[in-house]
Amino acid sequence: RICVFDPLGTNGPAYAQARDQMLEARKWGINAEFKAYPDERIVAEDFKAGQCDAAAITTLRSKQFNHFVGSLDSIGAVPDNAHMRLVLDALADPKMAPLMSNGQYEIAGIAPLGAVFVMVRDRAINSIETAAGKRVAVMEWDKSQAKMVQKLGSQPVASDVTNFAGKFNNGQVDIVAAPAIAFKPLELYRGVGSKGAIYRFPLAMMTGTVLIRRDRFPDGFGQKLRSFVASQKERAFEIIGREEKAIEAKYWMDLTPTDKAKYIDMMREARIMMTADGDYDPRMMKLLKRVRCKLNAGLGECSQNGE
Repeated sequence: RICVFDPLGTNGPAYAQARDQMLEARKWGINAEFKAYPDERIVAEDFKAGQCDAAAITTLRSKQFNHFVGSLDSIGAVPDNAHMRLVLDALADPKMAPLMSNGQYEIAGIAPLGAVFVMVRDRAINSIETAAGKRVAVMEWDKSQAKMVQKLGSQPVASDVTNFAGKFNNGQVDIVAAPAIAFKPLELYRGVGSKGAIYRFPLAMMTGTVLIRRDRFPDGFGQKLRSFVASQKERAFEIIGREEKAIEAKYWMDLTPTDKAKYIDMMREARIMMTADGDYDPRMMKLLKRVRCKLNAGLGECSQNGE
């Protein structure tokens, strides 16, 4: 039994993608039934309780099962799709297999879900300074998000995947962060309205993971599926690109180069702080820094030992 988190249930893209991946697994002798859940928390609980043999959830949520992979979606650590391609290939390499398992749990696939963009109800919130005191939806089960928001001088409002969009759309929070694939299905355009905007600046790159209980699958299955999921990444990037282009131009707002530089520095400081606090795995932070410096050796951080 494969339990899949998808806010749109059996009609959603995550459910369709998980089914495609497992159809491939049929060639390896795996027959599976699928169950869609609109509430991710229940997927994680059912998986933990052994009611699911595998689960498809966001990587942030999978941190409780694998801290190394769960640190992948760290703030500002993967700047764009070019970096994400290299990261996904590296993580699917058989040499990384020992880091994919933690006790009875194994990460059997990592798929891109797109850049996470800051969305505001008022485009006057256009800098770190103007975000001070504003209410920001944060996932109540991920303490690192609340820390980050407090560091900015904003007010974290505990939320979950099932209710953050509603809070934004009805004005309970001023700011949310979400990928383009969530914009239409969760009706975030209602919250942005005619006064709000979407920063054209990735806060993080969001991914989803397939988790398996190792004792319920044949030996080597996790690596097989990881390699297959990585081979399908271009298809995922096409879907993401389509969704980003589908958001009307009127909603986007460009940041000044000065503000962008400020955000990059702030996100790096936040990663260092959260790694020191145990929120992020230092091994993942080193891997992501290596990828950034491979693609842009001139970055200031490449000559520093912070991460």
